Amino acid sequence: MQPTLVILAAGMASRYGSMKQIQGFGPGGETIMDYSIYDAIRAGFGKVAFIIRREFADNFKSIFEPKLGGKIETVYVYQEIEMFTEGATIPPARKKPWGTAHAVLCAMDYVKEPFAVINADDFYGKQAFHDAADFLVNDCTESNNAIIGYDLLKTLSAHGTVNRGVCTLDERGNLASITERINISEKNGKIICDDNMDPRELPRNTSVSMNFWGFHPSFFNYTQKVFREFLQQNISDPKAEFFIPIVADRFIQEGGTIEVIPTTSEWFGVTYKEDAPAVEKSLHALVAKKEYPERLWS
Repeated sequence: MQPTLVILAAGMASRYGSMKQIQGFGPGGETIMDYSIYDAIRAGFGKVAFIIRREFADNFKSIFEPKLGGKIETVYVYQEIEMFTEGATIPPARKKPWGTAHAVLCAMDYVKEPFAVINADDFYGKQAFHDAADFLVNDCTESNNAIIGYDLLKTLSAHGTVNRGVCTLDERGNLASITERINISEKNGKIICDDNMDPRELPRNTSVSMNFWGFHPSFFNYTQKVFREFLQQNISDPKAEFFIPIVADRFIQEGGTIEVIPTTSEWFGVTYKEDAPAVEKSLHALVAKKEYPERLWS
C-alpha cells in the first residue's frame, strides 16, 4: 500500500503577513508545496491530503487540480473549530481551530494507510521524502512512528528568531522528548534561545523537528483520545493549542516508539517576508543543478 502525504495548509501566517502557502517561488511559479508533492511522488506516495480552511477550497483546487490530475490522488480536508469536539460548548472567545494535531485528526476519515505529515510552507528536500516513504512502507507499526530530524543550524532565519521543536534522543536514537524552544537565533557564532529556559545555548547539530512526521493510521484514534482529554482541561482557554508534539510525547510516555530519522536534505522556508528572495534563489539553484525540472508539471 502506498503511503499518503498530509499537508498542513490551514493556517494564515501572522508573521509572514500573507497566504504564503500558495505563493509562487519556482521558475514556473511553483509553490513550495509543489516541490514537496513532486518529491513525494518520486518517493512512492500515492495520495496527497490537503488540510485547508473551507473558504480556500476553490482557490486551492484551481491551483492544484490542473497540475496534479493523473499524477497523484488528491483529497481536501477542512479543519473547522467544532470538529471532534463531541458536542462540547466552545466559548465565543475561541476564534480558530485547535492546532496541528487537531488538523491531523481532521483527516481521519480520508487516510487509511501509513502517512507523512508536513507543513505547507517548508521545503524538506528529496532525500527526506525517500527516507519517510521507506519507513512508512517497511517499518511503521501501531507502536512505531517516526520524525525526520534536521540540524538546528540549517533551519535558522537570517531575518529574525525562529521557534523549533528541540528533540532529545535516547540511547537508541529514538525520540525521548520534544520541547518547543522559542526566540532562537545565531549570535556571535553561537545559537541562542532567548526564552528563559535552560540550556540557553544549543549545539549547532541539535536535532530539531520541522513538523515532518510519519504515522501509522492507528495514530488517528490515539490522537482523538488525547484530544478528548485536552479539551476537558483546556476548552475554556481561547488560546490553547493542541500540537502534534503533545500527542507524540504522550505516545512515548505510554510505551510507543518514535524513530528520529536524521536527514542531510536541505531545508528552507518562509517564516518572514524577507526570507522569500532566499527561498526563490535556493529553488532556482536546485533547478540549475538539474535536481528539478524548470517546469515541474510540464
